[in-house]
Amino acid sequence: MLRVGLTGGIGAGKSEVSRLLVDCGAVLIDADRIAREVVEPGTPGLAAVVEAFGADVLTEDGRLDRPKLGSIVFADRERLAAVNSIVHPLVGERSRALEEAAEAAAEDAVVVHDVPLLTENGLAPLYDVVVVVDADPATQLDRLVRLRGMSEQDARARMAAQATREQRREIADLVVDNDVPLAELRRRVREVWAELARRAHTE
Repeated sequence: MLRVGLTGGIGAGKSEVSRLLVDCGAVLIDADRIAREVVEPGTPGLAAVVEAFGADVLTEDGRLDRPKLGSIVFADRERLAAVNSIVHPLVGERSRALEEAAEAAAEDAVVVHDVPLLTENGLAPLYDVVVVVDADPATQLDRLVRLRGMSEQDARARMAAQATREQRREIADLVVDNDVPLAELRRRVREVWAELARRAHTE
């Protein structure tokens, strides 16, 4: 089994790259999706978030109001660290269980962990290969505002709360440059997949 850490700044196109890798045959473990699951209504994760931040971070139907929580924590590093200390251990536990299931299914599986904060949390040593999806900050900002409907202020705050472009590239074994049309991105991802598959068979 080859353990791959996939990361990239918000708006860099990491989710698209992860989807393309799955199309190629990768097993995806999506930390963002798991992070949503561990704070679903009725979970210990959501109870811990409410205890730390108050019931104001809930919607009327008792679900986590992620945009509201995001507006709080991405402007305050201490509060961001507080929510991460609640969610990250729960995500790690669930991710390990999914990885064990993938390894049991195929010894040469390529398991891609989609981890937005891989760089920030110093997680690179946990993976056999680190793939960084990279884009110009201006491209990231445009995507967040135009495609996700964020205000420019919120988009800049979220970008500033993450590692720099240089810090991400420094830990990368492979880089997918994503300032390109989708057809070219597909070609680049296929090249990355060929290398990952090669390593999975030789390691």
